[in-house]
Amino acid sequence: MSKPDHPERPRANPDAPVANIVIYRPKPGKEAELLALVKKHEPALRKVGLVTAEPFRVWKAYDIRKKREQFIEYFVWKDGRGSDIAHQTPEVMAVWEPMGPVLEDMMICEVEPI
Repeated sequence: MSKPDHPERPRANPDAPVANIVIYRPKPGKEAELLALVKKHEPALRKVGLVTAEPFRVWKAYDIRKKREQFIEYFVWKDGRGSDIAHQTPEVMAVWEPMGPVLEDMMICEVEPI
């Protein structure tokens, strides 16, 4: 996952946790390879202390319209700087960089209950 080329979303409190849902859409035939990388994501982020104690959740989702498998991951950054720090952390980049060649698309959403 490369560094986004858009400005950061302004946050009222940059020290507050940030919940994310990531939708990973693998290239055809790359589902198993991508899932193996997604499974390494939580241990890498925990090792460097960038996420809260809240458990990660990962789902396999089947898009019934496009007839495609994808993966959905939920996790919570410790604060609003987590993603920026992760991009400078070798342990995390060792998971993110190999995702590029197996991803068709990825959507990263900051979420909050309403």
